[in-house]
Amino acid sequence: MRTYVVTTWGTRWAVPMYDQRIESVAGCWSRADGMINVIIADHQAIFRTGVAKVLAVEDDIRIVGQPQSREQLLNALERLRIHVLLISTNFLSLLAEIKALTEINQTKILVVADPSDELAAFIAMGMQGVVFRSVNGAAIVDAVRRVARGESYIHTPNAAAVELSEDLVGIRVRDRLSEKELRIVAAVVRGYKNREIAAQTETSEQVIKNSLRSIFDKIGVSDRLELALFVLHHRMLAHATASVTPEAEPPEPRRNRERVHARQPHE
Repeated sequence: MRTYVVTTWGTRWAVPMYDQRIESVAGCWSRADGMINVIIADHQAIFRTGVAKVLAVEDDIRIVGQPQSREQLLNALERLRIHVLLISTNFLSLLAEIKALTEINQTKILVVADPSDELAAFIAMGMQGVVFRSVNGAAIVDAVRRVARGESYIHTPNAAAVELSEDLVGIRVRDRLSEKELRIVAAVVRGYKNREIAAQTETSEQVIKNSLRSIFDKIGVSDRLELALFVLHHRMLAHATASVTPEAEPPEPRRNRERVHARQPHE
């Protein structure tokens, strides 16, 4: 199943979502056709969808799934032929099961880390690559290709001073945004809702809505998803928003919370 989205830049994106129907044909996919099959398992919906759109336009990369729960992830790893698993740290509580399944098909694991995470810990776990959430579009594509070839990839955002200085569009946009607006952009990219951002900034939800409209106008995007894509494509803005640390991670989806509560015994 493919979802097509037309952005304000006139680009037509094709993003396959997780679909049980593809399992019957996925088993025959291999690198023989030159394609890299990728699964994106990330708890932040906007980041996950933005990365999927960046990767989906590449001729040699195919998104075969975007599991949103632990059960879907394990099912996809068991049934699909995957070359690279792009995974957030929220799923690493299942590391033993994940590694057992990825070893069967020699699937490489590329971790999406948060700014406070220690890279050495992921390497010690046996991960083939690590990228921070401040990664831009070109870097995430390069990381997927390198890891698929069996190379290690370590994202070092602070070592890219030359690339940052060359991102003139990102610099101009960053300079247009106030510190408060940068904080809001960072929260949106991390998956926070308006009411959660309002609580963090001690203001009202309507103020956040007004601020977002102003941010959209300054950047030239029309919604939150296009905002996340813009950040991914411009390293300077990604670097600026990654330096803003939220007070807490976004809450789990409601259905997951209900499932956890249902398993707890009643007092």
